[in-house]
Amino acid sequence: MGRSFPRAAATVASCIVLAGGLPAADPGFFAGGLCGISTLSADARTSLGGAEPAAGAYKPENGSAVDVFAGWHANGYISFQGNYLRNTNDVAITSILGSASFEQARRSSQDAFMGDALLYFRDRSSWVRPYLSAGAGTVRIDSRATGLLSNSGSLPLPPPEFSATHFAFRVAVGIDIVSKSNWGFRYSFSETMSGNPFSQQLAPRGQRGLANFQNLFGVVKYFGHRS
Repeated sequence: MGRSFPRAAATVASCIVLAGGLPAADPGFFAGGLCGISTLSADARTSLGGAEPAAGAYKPENGSAVDVFAGWHANGYISFQGNYLRNTNDVAITSILGSASFEQARRSSQDAFMGDALLYFRDRSSWVRPYLSAGAGTVRIDSRATGLLSNSGSLPLPPPEFSATHFAFRVAVGIDIVSKSNWGFRYSFSETMSGNPFSQQLAPRGQRGLANFQNLFGVVKYFGHRS
């Protein structure tokens, strides 16, 4: 995993500790749904030390993503929420060993359950509320082969189906725009870091964690008083 998540999470945690001493407000609840685009990180590795040069890589395509969430307000600046997130992405895995090679097309999905702490920069009486969030949970990754794009030689292919469950970390930035009717619009950009089952299928095996970037738009319904 990169260094960006620990720094962002530490910043959010420090601000939450400082804001935790603020007076509690009406602990209203909220719920909503978002949809948008998921972008997965890629990985590649080469080896020149064996009898023949080898290389392996996977290339993901952008896919669809949804986030269904519900939460509550701890005070005017801090909220907590639980999320169910799902995204689907096409992935192409390529391996080369000497003169042999293949490229396999796969359809992959991720299902995640995450808990987040949100730190807002304006209180609940404001109609524009930017925020930072950090959280953790579990993600299940499922992948199935959909066809061979090319195959030259007799290299072993990744299994037709594989799955993995990993602990995951998530950070996000976003903004809520709230109307007087207690409905709101939310935009969120998040990064989720987890173990990488795609890199484990490469030969030679990749070494990077999996990053899932999501651009999401949707609506929020607020229950209770905003101030």
